[in-house]
Amino acid sequence: MKDVLVNVENLTRIFDVSKPWLNRVIEREEKKTLRAVNDVSLEIRRGETFALVGESGSGKSTIAKMIVGLLGLSQGKIDFDGIDLSQPDGAEMRALRQRYQMIFQDPFASLNPRWRVNKIIAEPLRQFDMESSESDRNRRVEELLELVGMSAKDGVKFPHEFSGGQRQRIAIARALSSNPEFIVCDEPTSALDVSVQAQILNLMRDLQDELGLTYLFISHDLSVVRHMANRIGVLYLGRLVEVADGKELFRNPRHPYTKMLLNAIPDLDMTGRKVAPPDGEIPNPINPPSGCTFHPRCPIATEQCKREIPPIRNSDAGSVVCFEAVCA
Repeated sequence: MKDVLVNVENLTRIFDVSKPWLNRVIEREEKKTLRAVNDVSLEIRRGETFALVGESGSGKSTIAKMIVGLLGLSQGKIDFDGIDLSQPDGAEMRALRQRYQMIFQDPFASLNPRWRVNKIIAEPLRQFDMESSESDRNRRVEELLELVGMSAKDGVKFPHEFSGGQRQRIAIARALSSNPEFIVCDEPTSALDVSVQAQILNLMRDLQDELGLTYLFISHDLSVVRHMANRIGVLYLGRLVEVADGKELFRNPRHPYTKMLLNAIPDLDMTGRKVAPPDGEIPNPINPPSGCTFHPRCPIATEQCKREIPPIRNSDAGSVVCFEAVCA
């Protein structure tokens, strides 16, 4: 446990998606809830990149926002370096908040368009009282800009004067300004061109090696995850269905959903591997299927899969939630 920085236990998030009370009375409808995250448990070790993958609507971003405190928990527990994030008081939480940050998906929306870049990056320094004077803050901002591959002179510009890749570099600099140990990366390259994606991903890996960072990396792009992740968790309809070492998961996927995702990756190396688009779509999370929620799309589903929720099966290779998966 000493190597575990973030420990998530039985994390659940339920949203009330009901119509307003008066509409429900008139239309005689019951309350409706959506279970976006369903009993998720995972560990993120110091210095590693743990990736969460899955189709849109699987609950990846919801988990990310709960871990950094942007969304509350319906059930479960999140420990950061042995401290329960739901328990600390204001002063303790302020000290903890400095140790983890988040990089958002859209660099066009995550930066205040009315602030100059130097103010955007310096804001965490002000909030956490990290530099004693304005000159020290300015010097630190210049260092951070150069660290992410930009010029110190860019600090006087506004976000609209930069490209998408440059804005994401600014967002990374802002995340680094509080000297965090842990960064949640919520699809940080999905809004960027492919050529720019590679630059940002390489920058993030270099920063991880240089600063000893730990990443939770959210993505639906398995080719990106293969480049970044040490370990991978696969989400389906809010539930974690497989966790494995990154190389092992690509070499020997065990859950049928993981196999389906890997089969959909384009064969860029022209090996002759058969590429097949995913079958079907994610069911309505308001009214999910009974038993294993993947069974309507699963090629090896049995009657048991339709009736019962599979247990977690652990092995040396990782964990999988499936009755039929091979767990050797």
